[in-house]
Amino acid sequence: MVAWFTPPTHAATEQTSIGQTPAIVAFLAAYIAEDAGIWRDNELEVKVINLPGIATVNAVIAGSVDFALGGSDTLTRAAAHGQPLLGIAAINDQAGQMTVLRKELAEAEHFDPKAPLEVRARVLRGKNIAAGNVGSVADVFIKVIAHKAGIRESEMTISSVGAFDILGAFSRKAVDGISISMPYPQQLVADGTAVTIVDGTRNEPADLMPLSAGLVITRPKLCAEHRSICEKMGHSITQATRFLLDRKAESIAILAKRFPKISEDVLSSCYDGVVRMTKYPPTIDEIGLHNGDKMNAEGGFLKAEDKVSSYDGLFTNEYLR
Repeated sequence: MVAWFTPPTHAATEQTSIGQTPAIVAFLAAYIAEDAGIWRDNELEVKVINLPGIATVNAVIAGSVDFALGGSDTLTRAAAHGQPLLGIAAINDQAGQMTVLRKELAEAEHFDPKAPLEVRARVLRGKNIAAGNVGSVADVFIKVIAHKAGIRESEMTISSVGAFDILGAFSRKAVDGISISMPYPQQLVADGTAVTIVDGTRNEPADLMPLSAGLVITRPKLCAEHRSICEKMGHSITQATRFLLDRKAESIAILAKRFPKISEDVLSSCYDGVVRMTKYPPTIDEIGLHNGDKMNAEGGFLKAEDKVSSYDGLFTNEYLR
């Protein structure tokens, strides 16, 4: 039996909005909050705006939406550029991205799946890898992997391909592999057409773990002026992560509704991957943000000397209580 939090009783239903990248299994907790009526039960009416990659956080900065789901790399990068935001929950503590390569290409290079990540990833040299939108977590992740393998920018092509088009690009052989969140890499592995090079649901890269990911990000001013909205959002996300961990069948049913073309076996595998990376309670900590900064530096998105000197004011866990 799930022990739900008691929503605040002093406020009536309030309206808010959240920007999220569609078709990403790692955001299962947010899908549960919507589809299982958790937002509604916490007296919150949430308009979900689907946006690609980093556009979700840009929409928060612009004031187009109240909340966004993003990564710690995005949060700290924005702060370094003079746009401080506020993280109020971290659904995940791993990146959740997976890099897979066409099976025949991996076999031609005698790929060893048991080799250290830095060795395994060398198989990507000279390949064309599709990795979501520029600046997204998927884009940062594959550039970090290339960095760890010693692959120079000129030695690998990273193509910007959205989630809805990525399997088509692979099937047409327009790309050699993909590096993105679930369920697309798992589908290719299940089909027998690709092999896993790096699995961001299994603490890879290990030196960047734990990583605050699936962050619920907002503007500090919103919580200052509308505290009850942030409280209700925090309560909802906490309850949704507990639902995810306790109610497997119902959670997979919600995934099946969102991903009707993905096989049941693959969705079950994806659910297991989400469980591995789901953090309960969904608190944010400094080490998770620090590792996001390291990702930015290794991926070439932020010079080490430009990162923020302190994470004070960039996150709070007070709305999860």
